[in-house]
Amino acid sequence: MRKITREACQAFENGRQYKKSNTQVISHNENKIKMYLHGNLIACKGKAGTYISDGGWKSNTTKERLNGLTGVHIQQKNFVWYLNGEAWDGVLIKVIG
Repeated sequence: MRKITREACQAFENGRQYKKSNTQVISHNENKIKMYLHGNLIACKGKAGTYISDGGWKSNTTKERLNGLTGVHIQQKNFVWYLNGEAWDGVLIKVIG
C-alpha cells in the first residue's frame, strides 16, 4: 500500500482533513466524511454507514484507495471488479453500518 493511500484512509477513518496530490479527505464534522480522488467522490461515511463507489473510473489508483478502507476488499478478474467476493459495477454501495 502506498503511503498516500495509508495516510488518506487513516484520515478518512479518523474524521480528519487530508489533501495530497490527487487525493482529498473532507471532514464536514465527525458525522460526515468524504474521500475524493481526482475530484470524484469514492467514499463517504456518516451516521448511516460507510459507502463507496468507483467515482466513474475503474483505475488501479481508485482500487488501491478503496482497498485501504476497513471492510473493503476489491479484486479484478477479466475486467470485472469484485467487492468482498461479489461482482460489483462500481455504483455507490454500503460496505459498513
